[in-house]
Amino acid sequence: MYDLKKNVDERGFFAEILRQDWKDLLLEDTIVQANLSSSFPGMIRAWHKHNRGQVDYFVVLKGSMKICAYDDKQGSATVGQLDEIVASEEKLQVVRIPGHYWHGTKTLGDKASLTVYCVNRLYDAKNPDEDRRTWNDPAILDPKTSKPYDWNKPPHK
Repeated sequence: MYDLKKNVDERGFFAEILRQDWKDLLLEDTIVQANLSSSFPGMIRAWHKHNRGQVDYFVVLKGSMKICAYDDKQGSATVGQLDEIVASEEKLQVVRIPGHYWHGTKTLGDKASLTVYCVNRLYDAKNPDEDRRTWNDPAILDPKTSKPYDWNKPPHK
């Protein structure tokens, strides 16, 4: 996660959301595609992961969203780790999701979310770089409870 700086003036604000020289965030990635997604309140979009190295960078522009990432890659330094972040229009952030992490989102609150996300690999509709699981897959465990991850649990509990 990387906090973004809002440059506010009498007209509104301006913010850089990604820069090539942010090496501490991008590492060796180069952004090659930007996408825009809207989700209705309460909508869960989960779980999926990328096997060919795609990394996602999420910025929530409107509304609030819970973003979760789960690492089940054997031998990974973070295997079994589940990260849960609430991103919103109130505090601009860019959230980096490594491709081998299972990840997903849930729109919080009573209004739709609007998210821009950038990726380091072009999407190929004929050969998508995705593995999918259902949003309530019991194999994805919450390390705090050792129970299946509950998307509907409030993020502050």
